[in-house]
Amino acid sequence: MVGKNGDPEAVHALAVAGELRVLIGKLRKRLREEVRAGDLTEPQISVLARLEREGPATVTSLAQGEGVRPQSMGATVATLVAAGLVSGVPDQTDGRRTVLSLTTAARKAFKAVRAAREDWLFRAIRTKLSSREQKTLATTVELLKRLVDP
Repeated sequence: MVGKNGDPEAVHALAVAGELRVLIGKLRKRLREEVRAGDLTEPQISVLARLEREGPATVTSLAQGEGVRPQSMGATVATLVAAGLVSGVPDQTDGRRTVLSLTTAARKAFKAVRAAREDWLFRAIRTKLSSREQKTLATTVELLKRLVDP
């Protein structure tokens, strides 16, 4: 385990890593609570997010990406198609497969949800943090970007 050698900086970094992991989880949960995605389940939301992030995909590739069986993914996709959030067209290279993508309605819903979450976060920053703390947060965001950017 990191920090066993008694290095105080390593011990501190390990503690910060643990706190940051927990805090990010709480922030994600709070943002999800702020704007519910209707009656959609977590797997359905995950599929929609994957289609938005990665673009059109087949049921098989979605199932592989989500770590579920194609039959289970088929049921999830069928619900999303029925809700008007996903549409499919025959694959140009293999007509037996269907390529799925987000509908305009799904894209609009994503945009609205993101805007509402960003608005909540904006209001929380403005009301709960002083001007100086807001500047510190901006610096912290830049540092966090360095952690995730290659």
